[in-house]
Amino acid sequence: MNIDNDPAEVIDRFHAPDAVQVADGIRVDRDRLIAHLRPVRKNLREYRFEVHEAIAQGDLIAARMTIHATMRTTGPVTTEVFLFGEFTRDGRMRRLEQLTRAA
Repeated sequence: MNIDNDPAEVIDRFHAPDAVQVADGIRVDRDRLIAHLRPVRKNLREYRFEVHEAIAQGDLIAARMTIHATMRTTGPVTTEVFLFGEFTRDGRMRRLEQLTRAA
């Protein structure tokens, strides 16, 4: 993760301006995504995504994956993610619904 890039630029590269993410019942818009990214970037040491299954049809995707991360303050964190998403024509995320749990 390149921490030199502005978090807003990173979000805008991968998300539509009107993107909405609902994670574990919590609705997150662009501004909240940017606010979330700032402290994560400061604390994140390394990460990798392990995709177990992914199915895409047109602009829709469903996936099950595990995120393995090492945080500066808490050490290793492993999270299972189940997601359903919708992309824009240019490939950016428009809508993402996900459930997570500690693995």
